[in-house]
Amino acid sequence: MLWIISTAGHGATLLVFGDSLSSAYGIGAREGWVTLLEERLQRKRFDYSVVNASISGETTSGGATRIGEALQRARPAVVIVALGGNDGLRGLSAAQMNANLSRIIVAAKSRGARVLLVGVRVPPNYGPRYVGEFKAVFTELAERHRVPLVPYMLEGIGEHRKLMQRDNIHPTAAAQPQILENIWPTLEPLLKRR
Repeated sequence: MLWIISTAGHGATLLVFGDSLSSAYGIGAREGWVTLLEERLQRKRFDYSVVNASISGETTSGGATRIGEALQRARPAVVIVALGGNDGLRGLSAAQMNANLSRIIVAAKSRGARVLLVGVRVPPNYGPRYVGEFKAVFTELAERHRVPLVPYMLEGIGEHRKLMQRDNIHPTAAAQPQILENIWPTLEPLLKRR
């Protein structure tokens, strides 16, 4: 399991629990949006250590299996759940993805963590029915579990070829600040200052 832990903060822990979109796939680890988040937390005087437990290729099923260990190890005050992209790319059941993400959210909340759910989308070539079901999972979970939602992590990025790597799945280093901007307004209210 990949664990990138910042030593910047000494107070509470913020756990990023995602896949390759959060693990800086294809770019330098220090260029990823999670590192940019860590730097912003320091600048804005939020006292958090950031633990990036994101694994490239992770599905919601894998995340649901390892969330207990991640929570026990990190003991986070805030958890950013950013999974689902690999379920979509593999055409896995939206209902099963919903159940897996629900398990992750419930586990985090049961430990007293504040949860931010971050959505992703699948390409339109997966068909309107699956695209719609997939997108609806994130909205339904946010409403049911009363957690804030970032509807689409790659808003303003995915449609710009220059901001995507050659695989047209993973964003470039140049796109990472925009990912943080997409997440920050919904994350900031969950944070406590020093």
